[in-house]
Amino acid sequence: MVSATFEQKAEAVKNLATTPSNDELLQLYGLYKQATVGDNSSPRPSALNFKDKYKWDAWEALKGTSQEEAEQKYIELVDQLQQKYN
Repeated sequence: MVSATFEQKAEAVKNLATTPSNDELLQLYGLYKQATVGDNSSPRPSALNFKDKYKWDAWEALKGTSQEEAEQKYIELVDQLQQKYN
């Protein structure tokens, strides 16, 4: 179960003044999924489905990371993005 701080940061990302870069968005996605679901156990999407493949790869790269560690890294990343984009 994620913390209230994590939930607040997940909402804060939606309200950034500028949309983060694609790489930053993929980092956010991977950390969010790892923190809320844990290790990725879904099959890799088709190579023709670029968006889902990149998202899957971002999450898969975090395999073995604890949900607590992913949550903390997510919060830290959102803090950095808030300073950068707000």
